[in-house]
Parts: sequence; structure tokens; C-alpha cells
Amino acid sequence: MERVTHTQSARLAVLVAFFINGFLLATWVSRIPAVQALLSMSEGTLGLVLMGISAGVIVALSMAGGLIRRFGSHTVTTTAGVLLCIVLLLPALMSSPPTLFLALFVVGLVLSTMDVAMNSQAVAVEERAGRPLMSSFHAAFSIGGLAGALLGAGLVSLGLTVLAHFALVAVMALIAMLISSRYLLDVSGEKQAGGALFRLPPRALWGLGAVAFCVAIGEGTMHDWSGVFLAKTIGTTAAFAALGFAAFSLTMTLGRLTGDWLATRFNPVQVVRFGGLLASLGLITAVLSGSQYGVLLGFAAVGAGVANGIPLAFSAAGRFPGLAPGAGIAGVATIGYAGFLAGPPLIGLVAEATSLRVALFGAALLVGSLVFTAQAIQPKAQLTTVTE
Repeated sequence: MERVTHTQSARLAVLVAFFINGFLLATWVSRIPAVQALLSMSEGTLGLVLMGISAGVIVALSMAGGLIRRFGSHTVTTTAGVLLCIVLLLPALMSSPPTLFLALFVVGLVLSTMDVAMNSQAVAVEERAGRPLMSSFHAAFSIGGLAGALLGAGLVSLGLTVLAHFALVAVMALIAMLISSRYLLDVSGEKQAGGALFRLPPRALWGLGAVAFCVAIGEGTMHDWSGVFLAKTIGTTAAFAALGFAAFSLTMTLGRLTGDWLATRFNPVQVVRFGGLLASLGLITAVLSGSQYGVLLGFAAVGAGVANGIPLAFSAAGRFPGLAPGAGIAGVATIGYAGFLAGPPLIGLVAEATSLRVALFGAALLVGSLVFTAQAIQPKAQLTTVTE
């Protein structure tokens, strides 16, 4: 009974960590149009600036596994969670595109480090529970994203400044993180003496990384461009534009709440494959629609489509033969989140050369390629030692 209670407490603590991660990310996303206007940035400049957070994510991913091996996922999750609450304020304090890029780079570093560590905690809780739980953890991330987007839309309509908005959110998240982190797991055998801090993903993970990459393109497109598309291409108000990401987050949440059930009832490959097709059709619907509500419908389809791609890829990586969970997740995330690195600047540059509609259509094709890459999700049955 004590082990069950401990597992339940740890599960709740990990759910809180995922919620906070999504909540803080969505808080930034909800104010991207406002920051773009404040700094008078074009779509091309915005795309390059947004590359800062993606660059920070990629750099951190190559080191996160090493940090977990040295300090443990409990310590890394807690430290990164507290730091994320603090560095959230940086983008609101910047006065030029170059300094905003640097601020977002720092946010990306901390955000990504917390991401890998909390996913390692999720794998440990899932193993103790003896049943699929990964999609429920990622659902908490999406619920946090939805809450952050809706709160952002509300505070935008009230005229609250970006800095005041971020400070309010940071205080709430910091309190929750400090209370819940004491219940995270100390995973046996997770810490290892020595070893390189910086490590590239082994070749055996490239297939899973390709799945995560395609999903990240869809997610990154919604994070960075859903509000801009509604505000500047469709011509909605800033408050309505924030609902684009909220619609995406809502359906992603619903998809992840049913993800564990889907993973046991259907082949995970089929779940990812169908999701990629649905997300691609959703983006195409948004691109072709001239109605703000048609765009919301398309963005909602994207959320449902990409909902379980990352959870299933991370769950497979956390159990990959011959690799520690932290190393497997970090390796797949390093490849996959390159989609966040490549997506924002490419979409911005293509939009400036053509239009944002054309750029989003290109993103739809990349997300649709999940139909072909999903096979990598198939569980590996034979235990082997992975070489780098």
C-alpha cells in the first residue's frame, strides 16, 4: 500500500511539472503578436527571433541526458522548473529583436532541460504503475497550454501589460512547483559517475527522432504562428487570435486524455499514422479557409492529430533496448525538436517571400509525412547494446 501511495503522489507531482511546463510556454505564445507589434518586427524578423527558443531547446537536449546522469531527474526537474518561472520574465524586458533572441535562447535552454527530466520521471512512474500513462502526462502539458492560452486571451482583453502578465503567471507556477517537487521520484541507478555531458543521439534512434521531428513541426507551427495567422492574415482581434492556440491546445488535450486507451486498443503505429493525416488536413483547411472560425476548426484538427505522436515516441525511447530512459528520451527529443528549430525561421522566411498561407501549406506536407515515418514507433523486442 505504501508503494502504491508513493507512486500516486509521484504521478501527481509529475503531472504538475508537465502542467507548469505547458502553462509557461503558452503564456509566452499568447503574447507573441503583442511583442511583435511592440518591437515592430516583420514576419521574417519574427521567424528569426523565434529561432532563439528553438536553438536553446536543441542545445539543452544534447546536455540534458548528461545532467540527469550526474544529478538525477528529480533534481534536474525541480531546478529547471524553478528557473523557468524566473526566466519567463526575460522576454518581457527586452527592447530589441537581438536581445529578445538571447532571452528566448535562455528560456529554451531551461524549458528543454525540464522537458527531458520530467519525461524521465514519467517513464519511471509508468514503470512502477505497470500500465501506459505517458499520454496522460502529456495531456497535463496540453491542459497547461490551454490554461495559459485562455488566461493570456483574457488578460490581453483586459489590457494587462506583457511584463505584468508574465510576473503574475511566474509567481503562481513557482509556488506550485516548490510544493509538488518534493514528491518526485529518486530513481534507482539513474545517477552515474563520469560520462560525457554533451552527447549526440545514436543512429538507432533516428527513426523515432523522425516521428518526433514531424510532430514538432506541427506543434511549433501552432505555437509560433497560429496567433499571427489569425491576427495578420485573417484580420482578427488580438484576443481572438489567442484563441487559435487555445483551440489547438484543447483538442490536443482531449487527444492525449484518450491516448493511453488508444495505445492499448490499437497499434501505436496506426495511431501516429492517422494522426499525421488528420493534422495535415487540418492545416490545409486553415490555409484554405477565409473564415476565422474555419481557421479555428483547422487548428483544432491539428491538435487532435499530433496529440499522441510525441508521447508514443518518448515512451518508446524511454524503453529503447540498451539505453537509459533519460538518454533515449534526450536522443529522440534532440532530433525531433529540431522541428521547432527549423520551423519558425523557415515559415517566416517563406511567408515573407510568398505568404503565410503558402508557408503553412508547406508545414502541412511535412506533418503529413508521419504517414510514412510512423513505423518507427513499433516496439523493439530484442535487447541489444546501442553504440554511438
